[in-house]
Amino acid sequence: MIDWWGAIRNTAKGPAVTYGAIAVCCAVFLVSPVSGLNPVYGTGDRLLAAQSAYFEQWGVIPAELLKRSSHALLTPLTALFVHGSWLHLLGNMLFLFVFGAMAEERMGRLQFALFYLGTGYLALLVYAAVNADSAQTLVGASGAISGVLGAFLFLFPKARVTSLFPFLFFLPLRFPAWVVLIFWFGLQWLAARNAGSGPGVAYLAHLVGFSAGFLYAWGRFRSGTRVKAQAAATEGERQP
Repeated sequence: MIDWWGAIRNTAKGPAVTYGAIAVCCAVFLVSPVSGLNPVYGTGDRLLAAQSAYFEQWGVIPAELLKRSSHALLTPLTALFVHGSWLHLLGNMLFLFVFGAMAEERMGRLQFALFYLGTGYLALLVYAAVNADSAQTLVGASGAISGVLGAFLFLFPKARVTSLFPFLFFLPLRFPAWVVLIFWFGLQWLAARNAGSGPGVAYLAHLVGFSAGFLYAWGRFRSGTRVKAQAAATEGERQP
């Protein structure tokens, strides 16, 4: 006989914020014009126009954000739940699923929720400030998830992480978290140096989020007990 009540209790004790954020991001994407699954938005040019309007409504436009209108100031929060493609969504949610649960367990639900939103907002705000004249729309949870990665690096540096590296023929190899995450940070830094001003990946937001997450964890938990056991975690090769 299935213990439904026990399953519900175990779920309630789990990383509810992490799972909730994943659920919201997926639900928002599925009903949006970006998924291509909602017939309300039509097809062809009509669908493209709906997608453009959708990004402008809920995404961050640096030139508009710095004008400090009430709507623009909210977009760094709404943009965290908007994604530009299936690959964008799945890559971000994979990283959040893997690293968010342990970070949330260490911080607690409320603190993790505020941390997630705060680092995400900060990452997008700094990106907008650096690209103040840009009219390109920025969406995605990458800044917030990068913050989670930074906090994870401080909190669980010895956790074993399984990674797939394209230049090693996607062989699943296990490394300590500090090796994988510092390598990831280095890739983001190199990519940010070579990034142009046009549309693309906001690597600067990744760097800001990661740094903010690591510094927050260092300031908040450095006097407490850090997890030194080689806890298990799994990571794919997709970058947020």
